[in-house]
Amino acid sequence: MRLRLLSLSMLLAPSLALAAPKNIIYMIGDGMGPTYLSAYRYYQYDNSTKGVENTIFDELWQGMASTYPDDDTYVTDSAAGATALATGEKSYNGAISVNRQHIPIGTMMQLAKRLGKANGIVASSQINHATPASFLAHNKSRSNYDDIANMYVDYKINGRPVADVMLGGGIKYFQRKDRDLVSEFKQLGFQYTDSWQQLDTLTQLPALALLAETALPAALNSSQNAQLATLTTKALQLLTPAEKGFVLMVEGSQIDWCGHDNDIACAMAEMDDFAKAIAVAKAYVDKHPDTLLIITADHETGGMTLGAAGAYLWLPKVVQKVKATGRSIATQLKQAESDTAALVLWADLTSITLTEEEQAALLAARQQDEKTLRVLSNQLVAKYSYTGWTTGGHTATDVAVLAYGKWRDDFSGFQDNTQIAKKLIQFIQQTK
Repeated sequence: MRLRLLSLSMLLAPSLALAAPKNIIYMIGDGMGPTYLSAYRYYQYDNSTKGVENTIFDELWQGMASTYPDDDTYVTDSAAGATALATGEKSYNGAISVNRQHIPIGTMMQLAKRLGKANGIVASSQINHATPASFLAHNKSRSNYDDIANMYVDYKINGRPVADVMLGGGIKYFQRKDRDLVSEFKQLGFQYTDSWQQLDTLTQLPALALLAETALPAALNSSQNAQLATLTTKALQLLTPAEKGFVLMVEGSQIDWCGHDNDIACAMAEMDDFAKAIAVAKAYVDKHPDTLLIITADHETGGMTLGAAGAYLWLPKVVQKVKATGRSIATQLKQAESDTAALVLWADLTSITLTEEEQAALLAARQQDEKTLRVLSNQLVAKYSYTGWTTGGHTATDVAVLAYGKWRDDFSGFQDNTQIAKKLIQFIQQTK
């Protein structure tokens, strides 16, 4: 499949002082605004210690980045945000690495492939979701999931797909009645599994793991411990032998989904899952100092605040005791045998004691649809933890930029999201 690609030469940043890193690990917390990092710090705080302890996010924090798209809204979606982070160029909301004329923009992974590097993507969403798609494919709409999945096979560089490793969810998009892309990947030599228990059967490049019909389970609901860290470890294991190095993108996809739901317990569980994956990447850099780790977000979701209702207070202990996402709580309450059983279940899942008025509201919502019940459940957790939310969508808040390795200072201070990509593209171009 031949595509017209915009020249990458226009994307280059000024020359950087150090020789380029051999490997790049690019981690994107979807929706991870700066307040999420602050919240995680207090959420993780051990009261037995004298002071509030720094998290891995605090240790690696280098600067901030703006995220606005190529229009006058200032509020980006994940597709436009990821396009900027993958190509160094801004586009419209919904765009998968194409410009306003729908002309494909070359991505850093496509460049890396041409230069002999290996590429990998890891996501807790389906692997053809907006962020991973923007590194591998081109489409005028992020919603064209089947077309994007097709392009993962059809668009080849030097006779091979752009990605050498793809780990995440999305079986329904890759094994369809009209086309079995998994079989096509196997014919191209890809090792494949759809089971966590069989992940160790992936022993060499190229490799594909689709571990859920769509997205992986939310971290707070999952029986699989440290999902993202497990997949990051496997991806690094597979990519390490690449002679000219690699580019690996790891997305904490569902931080954003929790933000859309205004679900603070869900968000903190996803942040914890992402933090564990970052720890894996940081340890890798320690053992492979020719590797750069860069971490950022595509945008902020939900307009989260720590403190609400005029109170100078935020209670992470309330959040820590919640055992399931709002979506799961709503489903379980809806399925409860009686109102009494539902109230007992609520107390068990949240450890929150409701007033009589709140109990009545919860039982009334139980008679409606699950969305109504989920919204109320999340509102109650927010109320008792003093968590504020301003929107169910995205905001234009700047996001954190974190980095680790010899090149970390190149990402200090304020920058636009496109500047992050331009620096990484220049590093990739220096591949020898």
